[in-house]
Amino acid sequence: MCIRDSTDGGLLYYRTDLLEKYGYAGPPVTWRELEEMAATIQAGERAAGNQDFWGYVWQGEAFEGLTCDALEWVYSSGGGAIVSPDQVITIDNAAAASALDMAHSWIGKISPPGVVDAMEEDSRRIWHGGNAAFMRNWPYAYSLSNADDSVIKGKFDVTPLPGAEAGMSAAALGGWQVGVSRYSKHPQEAAAFAQWFTSAASQKEWAVKLSLLPTKMSLYADVEIAAVHPFIPKLLPVFRSAVARPSTATAPHYNEVSNIFFRNAHDVLTGKQSGADAVAKMALDLESLLGFEIGAPN
Repeated sequence: MCIRDSTDGGLLYYRTDLLEKYGYAGPPVTWRELEEMAATIQAGERAAGNQDFWGYVWQGEAFEGLTCDALEWVYSSGGGAIVSPDQVITIDNAAAASALDMAHSWIGKISPPGVVDAMEEDSRRIWHGGNAAFMRNWPYAYSLSNADDSVIKGKFDVTPLPGAEAGMSAAALGGWQVGVSRYSKHPQEAAAFAQWFTSAASQKEWAVKLSLLPTKMSLYADVEIAAVHPFIPKLLPVFRSAVARPSTATAPHYNEVSNIFFRNAHDVLTGKQSGADAVAKMALDLESLLGFEIGAPN
């Protein structure tokens, strides 16, 4: 059994060598910039002989990973977080519909048709083999991308995901938590262990030895962590822009909520329905499931 306390968030991986090759000073901060850069680099690399090259890879399979990706598109476009913390269903809005349509427009252009069946490792394999300019993935892919068998070792960096406008980045919040079971025969001892395990000292050790990302903000400025894993301090802006999935607001029905969201989002990606139809259907299905009122995002 493995237990740990660390955080997670979606981020954008980008090829530093290719941005330099095609004259870009830095990574994209808006989705429009990403589309333009991805298309330009893809066209150039294919003209140079790599017909397997794609501009942008991500997770489009109908599963929880798509809930994360699609939430990032929607939230970073001003479309809210599906259900608000005060239990209002907010997904049925023009910004959310447009965000889903935007992702559909990437398929076959800057993203491979098979992205609609891709999970994290599927997209990482394309990236790992040097066949993508950009990738949306979790921090775990960083150390793997720098492994000795990686074609792109030393040729990439990470940055917050783009938004509809500069400053609107959103990263789906993930993480691994430690708690005490209500059925514990030794709750006080278990609580003491949990406090030690989640302390700054313990999280620093996990960061140094295992490159696990701390939940303590101060550790992102720790020089010893930065010396071993220089990428960790760069991820602080990602977690500052993190958006939580509506698991608390919709408990105990979050699994059903996510299923409604990712299946309708997947239907947009595969061309079965428009973004506008999808968000309208999501709202009605969520209203039936949860009994919450439907409103606009804050």
